[in-house]
Amino acid sequence: MIKVGLTGGIGCGKTTVAKIFKQLGVPVYFSDDRAKDLMLNNQFLRKSLISVFGDEVVIDGLLNRSYIASKVFSNPKELIKLNALVHPFVQKDFDVWSAYQTSSYVLKEAAILFETGADKFLDKVVLVESPEDLKVSRIIFRDGMTEEEVFKRMSKQWSDSQKRTNTDYIIQNDEKCSLIYQILKLHNTFSNL
Repeated sequence: MIKVGLTGGIGCGKTTVAKIFKQLGVPVYFSDDRAKDLMLNNQFLRKSLISVFGDEVVIDGLLNRSYIASKVFSNPKELIKLNALVHPFVQKDFDVWSAYQTSSYVLKEAAILFETGADKFLDKVVLVESPEDLKVSRIIFRDGMTEEEVFKRMSKQWSDSQKRTNTDYIIQNDEKCSLIYQILKLHNTFSNL
């Protein structure tokens, strides 16, 4: 089985791309969703997060995402601590999940694939790219963030040009090129590796 990473900066449309692959019958591991679940439900990880970031990490049995974001997106050292705690659990969870899949390939959708070193455990990597202005408008519409907040988040991720150097394939999600065509072409490639 081939393990394919699917990455791209915030607002590039990687989740949309992942959902199209999923419609084609490809098993997709959504790293951010699994990370949130593990942060809340893995007792060891949850205790570690509370120990590092305080009791406010979990409020009324729910992950306090806004509190965590306020801690880590304003302080690079805190973001490094968070990633160092969470991503080994996500990697192990992905490995276990992958072992149960029977398809010719699986996708691991992750915004910070390179930043966490997870790309080293994958066979191929696909980068979803979009023009910056399109990404910004998508995020403002989707999340209700201000433009300043969007750029702050973007600054915490590698740029597309940095990611491109470690990428095997690129999908252009610029609302000009056909996403379906690009995805079907890659699906055919990965199915025949």
